[in-house]
Amino acid sequence: MTLDQFRPVANRLLAPWVRAAKAVGATPNAVSVVAFGLAIGAGAAYYVATPLAYAGGALLVFLNGWLDLMDGALARELGTESEAGDMLDHVLDRYADVVVVSGLAAGLDQFGLGLAAVTGVLLTSYLGTQAQAVGLDRVYGGLLGRADRLALIGATTAVTALVPTVAGYSPVAALLVVFAVVGHFTAVQRFVSAWRQLA
Repeated sequence: MTLDQFRPVANRLLAPWVRAAKAVGATPNAVSVVAFGLAIGAGAAYYVATPLAYAGGALLVFLNGWLDLMDGALARELGTESEAGDMLDHVLDRYADVVVVSGLAAGLDQFGLGLAAVTGVLLTSYLGTQAQAVGLDRVYGGLLGRADRLALIGATTAVTALVPTVAGYSPVAALLVVFAVVGHFTAVQRFVSAWRQLA
């Protein structure tokens, strides 16, 4: 299901935004920090767990994802790509994942499910970068990459703002189950792919 295959399309759509950011003197690191701030706002909104909060959280998650794409594109445009910037981006992305997923779980008072979901999310991302750490290309594939997660979070919470329960169940709870199950499955997919290349 991965949306990462559409990165070239996203980069074309980002071009005018990157030019605008460049014109006002924005830096890639500043964009990364703002994106993280939006994720904190989304996590807080999801903790509140009202229809209006879910709608606001969905918007903030969309903006977080957009800026997460833009920081790298801006770095390439400015010619300032660096390992330090890449590290900052990935650290903030992982904290953003924790904040958003924890907010979703806390809003439902489902902390056990939240733990299973957030570990699935973190291990998926870890396996993607660990492949690079051992000399392979960074892995974005598998069933549930970060772009997919953000799209699912935004869509699910937007729906939840309008329809809080379906057949007595919260769509957000179903989303956490998906992250718990498919997230760990994706991590295993990435591990197997890397292992085969190394072997």
